[in-house]
Amino acid sequence: MEDLKAIREMMEKSSKFLSLSGLAGVSAGVTAIAGAAIAYFYILKECTDNLKILLLVDALIVLAVSICFGFYFSWRKARKNKQKLFNKLAFKTLYNLGVPLVVGGIVSLILIYRNQTDLVAAMMLIFYGLALVNVSKFTFNEVHYLGIAEIVLGIAAALFLYHGLLFWTIGFGFCHIVYGIIMYKKYDLK
Repeated sequence: MEDLKAIREMMEKSSKFLSLSGLAGVSAGVTAIAGAAIAYFYILKECTDNLKILLLVDALIVLAVSICFGFYFSWRKARKNKQKLFNKLAFKTLYNLGVPLVVGGIVSLILIYRNQTDLVAAMMLIFYGLALVNVSKFTFNEVHYLGIAEIVLGIAAALFLYHGLLFWTIGFGFCHIVYGIIMYKKYDLK
């Protein structure tokens, strides 16, 4: 039985990107909530001509900080487990995550350019969810369920257009925190 367990673990390590840390999810969620709070309490209260630019900068800062935390916590987990963070599987994982994310980013920018900003939050959630579902075959199964939740929230944001920031906060904020806590307890505390 121990040999079978060892073989299973070895096969899983070679076919799945397992350095993804639960703390990366928690930090991404906290960062998203902070960004949404800044957007709601400061940026949206200002009636300026630069509203779209300020919201875009806020979103880009949230994205950059989340990526930095994700990289740091995943690097730390990989080092702890004596694994390489960047290998062929990691690049395959990034590619499968990146394609839908880049397309979603381009669609969102087109919507902003065309002044159809009421659908931006929905598109971001939907494309992010599709990216997670797409990449889940290379990482933990829980990523798939997070992706489905993001897609459902994106569809809800498309239905309730004037509540996009709320759905964005739930999807990128609270869902990531719950996901991160589950992942941390299940995989990181071992």
